[in-house]
Amino acid sequence: MTRFPVNGSHGDSSPTCLTSCAKGIHEVLLKEDRTKRNRNRSKRRQILCPLHGCQMDSVSAKHSIFGDRVEHLQQAGFDRGLANLLMDEHTTISIPGEWLEKFWCLECDQSEWYRVKRYHRPGGGGAAQYFVEIAAQELWQRVAGVHDPMGNPSVGEFTRKQAKAKGMVRDFKFIM
Repeated sequence: MTRFPVNGSHGDSSPTCLTSCAKGIHEVLLKEDRTKRNRNRSKRRQILCPLHGCQMDSVSAKHSIFGDRVEHLQQAGFDRGLANLLMDEHTTISIPGEWLEKFWCLECDQSEWYRVKRYHRPGGGGAAQYFVEIAAQELWQRVAGVHDPMGNPSVGEFTRKQAKAKGMVRDFKFIM
């Protein structure tokens, strides 16, 4: 906080000068508080399109990626011993700092699902950095809260076709 003299900065101690100087001090203090608040406010994630380098807009929720094998945890940065220990204790482990999310790119004029990895800069200072890549098909089996894009594998072909058909059931012929 900045300190100001009690009377006017130009040495005038008249009541009008004190009132106007006090108002000026109040305005400066408010501006300093506002600037400090804005600096502390979290910034928008800088997730850039891998093709164009422009900022992408999120159009879905984050979907956490889970590992159910030692290889998954090793790919996420765990050493082999820790990965084995975690797999012995738990059937699945949520991989920290990785998720699937759908983004819209203005340049591409389309939305796409991406695997996002968050990295913190060495030394702990500054904002996080993000690495994005188009989500591989096998990742969908390791994500919670989404439907398999290929559908439920236990549902037969006939049932799948009937579910997609609009209106009445078409393959049945009713005999009366």
